[in-house]
Amino acid sequence: MLDDKFRPRVALVLGAGSARGLAHIGVIQVLREHHIPFDFIVGSSMGAMVGGIYAAGADIKMLDRMLENMDTNVFYDVHVPRLGFMSGKKIKSFLELMTKKKSFAELDLPLLTVATDLLSGERVVLEEGSVAEAIRASISIPGIFTPVQQEGMILVDGAVVDRLPIEVARSRGADLIIAVDVTFGPGKNVSIANTMDVIMAALDIMAKQHFELVHPGADILIQPAVGSFQPGDFDKSRQIVDQGRIATEQKIDEILEKIMAQAATKIEGFNS
Repeated sequence: MLDDKFRPRVALVLGAGSARGLAHIGVIQVLREHHIPFDFIVGSSMGAMVGGIYAAGADIKMLDRMLENMDTNVFYDVHVPRLGFMSGKKIKSFLELMTKKKSFAELDLPLLTVATDLLSGERVVLEEGSVAEAIRASISIPGIFTPVQQEGMILVDGAVVDRLPIEVARSRGADLIIAVDVTFGPGKNVSIANTMDVIMAALDIMAKQHFELVHPGADILIQPAVGSFQPGDFDKSRQIVDQGRIATEQKIDEILEKIMAQAATKIEGFNS
């Protein structure tokens, strides 16, 4: 057993990806099964949603089973559009239920969620107040969900400026970063069938260059093979979660090696 004082501070970074982000559930399941610790979660968009629900204490296997049998149409509350086609009230109620209406200070595991302020064009890291409200901001796809207005900001989906917030994790003291990308991995297949597909494809194109710049900052990059799934494929949660599990199992040895290598460096420094 590795002494905690020598164990590196590990961050789990969960990226944006709409339905493809359900793969994060499989990632967390496998990390837990192999007793690989992570000290905090940084999430953008769907990564914020899965990470936030887990950090609030939800049983990750129960969440998997629930989503597999859930009709996600209950999340959609279409209204006369002004700032978005959906008011987001139903998804907010779901998030309050799943996070037990916890504040960030009440979470079982530290969490940082990433959103985008439309007024400044800047990334906003949310880590105080209502967890459900922060996730609601982070998943607010522009044009689909109405933005969240908070402290003079108009907040939309974190994926607009930071699809995989590795830099945030590093800035908060992570020694080792496990990042999960569910957008630019193998088998990428773009299909345009509806408004959401149009918006998500545009966001992916805008994010590609930024991803190429930031992803080398991850110590471990997990890329589940979810490219063949479309943004709205929530009814295929079982297959998507399984891809998260498969991709993580393939990285377990590498993760353990890097944890032990960093621990050895700390022990050497302690003894010198």
